[in-house]
Amino acid sequence: MNKIALTVVLTAAMAAPSAALAGNSNVGCGLGTTLIGESMKDSILLQIFAATTNGTSGNQTFGVTSGTSECTAPSNFVSNERLEQFVQANLDELAKDIAAGSGESLETVAELMEVPAAARPALYSRLQAGFTTIFPTAQVEYAHVVDAIYTLAAQG
Repeated sequence: MNKIALTVVLTAAMAAPSAALAGNSNVGCGLGTTLIGESMKDSILLQIFAATTNGTSGNQTFGVTSGTSECTAPSNFVSNERLEQFVQANLDELAKDIAAGSGESLETVAELMEVPAAARPALYSRLQAGFTTIFPTAQVEYAHVVDAIYTLAAQG
């Protein structure tokens, strides 16, 4: 009997990190949540199994970043691959256009972000004002640039 109690306590302790990420239920997101599904809502044993599977399978990071396995990507997560590719390929030109507050690469960014034409001047001004946030160093990574652009665009 002591072994069973110890097993339950250890299993619950291992599942705690997964439970802390709970989005859809007590057990968080991941492979266990996908496998067990709705049937775990009324069963502590199924919740323990799902949480343990989520915590030990190592797929929660992928699930959170991709929005799969019953996970939800963070609201500021950038999933627009075309925008990421454009920024990576045109980083220097984009820096010049953002500093100027206008330009072809800035227009392309607005198009890829699906910003309505009427809202673009305000976006360009916000990005120009946030230039040092977008480009904090000369060696800035393109992923930081994309995230900063989305963050500044959301403030409008």
